[in-house]
Amino acid sequence: MPAVKDLMLLPVVLVLPLVLLALQASLCRGACVEVESDTEAEVNKGFKLGCISCKQRGEVPAEARVEWYFKAFDDADFSPLYNYADEKPEVVDPRFLDRLEWNGSKGTKDLQDGSIYILNVTFNDTGTYHCTFYRTLKYSDYEYNTNHSKVVVLNVVPQLTRGMASILSEVMMYVSIIGLQLWLVVEMIYCYRKIAAAGEEALRESAAEYLAIASESKDNCAGEQEAE
Repeated sequence: MPAVKDLMLLPVVLVLPLVLLALQASLCRGACVEVESDTEAEVNKGFKLGCISCKQRGEVPAEARVEWYFKAFDDADFSPLYNYADEKPEVVDPRFLDRLEWNGSKGTKDLQDGSIYILNVTFNDTGTYHCTFYRTLKYSDYEYNTNHSKVVVLNVVPQLTRGMASILSEVMMYVSIIGLQLWLVVEMIYCYRKIAAAGEEALRESAAEYLAIASESKDNCAGEQEAE
């Protein structure tokens, strides 16, 4: 019954890619992805200023420090805002004292996430934020210094409103999930019917073979009796 065995393996073949994708996702959870920061904050709420700089050579040891600068809407130049080095935070701008928290990489000097969190956002926080990573790659024979900067233009509003693009994206996500589930159910029903049909066919073939063997044995016995 090789056909039945092959069909019984179909659900396993269908599920195996999903299992492999899940394992791959779990292994890649620690990977660095440079996601852009949000740019709209609600007044009197908290807000995360995102700044991620992924290290290009993951196998090379490194140390990094992060410096933030801020230019308000009516300011002419940037002024120092926040520093983070050797796992020690420092709020430089007095306008943000007791309102800034480190929200980036923790427990390491090899920083890749330099995000900070603003508590109790005010309208005066509207402006341009400049984040710079100063990274030192430590090779066996020498050290190599690099820097990477990002800019976040923040707008503070009385109340956040969801854009049409965000709503459509969420709707499409749910539609895709439901569609995939329906497709999986249809595939499982189809495979079950194929397996059932193949099993019935195999039983019929086995019954026919049994009858043929029994008939042949009966003919042989009859021939032997006539010969005697």
